[in-house]
Amino acid sequence: MSKHRIIIEPGTENSNYWKDLWNYRGLFYFLAWRDILVRYKQTAIGVVWSVIRPLLTIMVMAFFGWLFKSKIPEGVPRLVFVAAATLPWQFFASSFSETSNSLISNSNLLTKVYFPRLIVPASTVIVCLIDFFVSFVILVVLMIVFRFMPDIKILALPLFLLLALVTAMGTGLYIAALNVKYRDFRYLIPFIVQFGLYVSPIAFSSNEIYSNERIPQIVKYIYSCNPMVGVIDGFRWCILGGNTPLYSTGFFVSIAISFLFLFLGIWYFRKMEKSFADVI
Repeated sequence: MSKHRIIIEPGTENSNYWKDLWNYRGLFYFLAWRDILVRYKQTAIGVVWSVIRPLLTIMVMAFFGWLFKSKIPEGVPRLVFVAAATLPWQFFASSFSETSNSLISNSNLLTKVYFPRLIVPASTVIVCLIDFFVSFVILVVLMIVFRFMPDIKILALPLFLLLALVTAMGTGLYIAALNVKYRDFRYLIPFIVQFGLYVSPIAFSSNEIYSNERIPQIVKYIYSCNPMVGVIDGFRWCILGGNTPLYSTGFFVSIAISFLFLFLGIWYFRKMEKSFADVI
């Protein structure tokens, strides 16, 4: 009786690879559901932590904004102003951290069978989305307490949530690929998150940066290259109203950087993907 050996290989063409992503969607659902169960099943701390962490950040950043007298739009409570920026930042920080460490966390899976490795970091974002929706309750409660009602612009909020996802995935994929080969990068991830918190418009507004004549123009350009500037300004525009994202080209530069990171992240991830099983 003849024996047949089946060799499972990824598609050699990009079109086959993206087709493989669809064919392995069941694995994506399984990994996402597994992470959700680990975070929330038979535990209260998962839900509580999704509320406590952004709440503490809102309080601290609101205090610093009040201490340094950062300007906020007239009629907008400071806590609502800060919360509208903190929630997308927390979503980005969680997604970026989980995506960056996803390959190392699932190293045993990578060495056993073939599947598009892009599924692993993509599946980690689902639990971060759930965390975002849980913590969004904080913003709703604050708006009720301060009797602040958003207008029709809030319908555009999912677009900026998608932009935050694009930013997190792009940067996360790049660091995830680097993290496999150079394990020291895992120590860089908390630093990036911590540094990004202070250079993003959370306790302050971007209008203060762009309208301040004492700040050199080159600094304003560098500030615009922070992709989270566009995300946070967009969230505030949806929730607080006004013309926040339309004041200068800096907003569009920030958005362009987000999609550039996504392109570079996918490109580098695909370039290094074949060596993951050997290196890890």
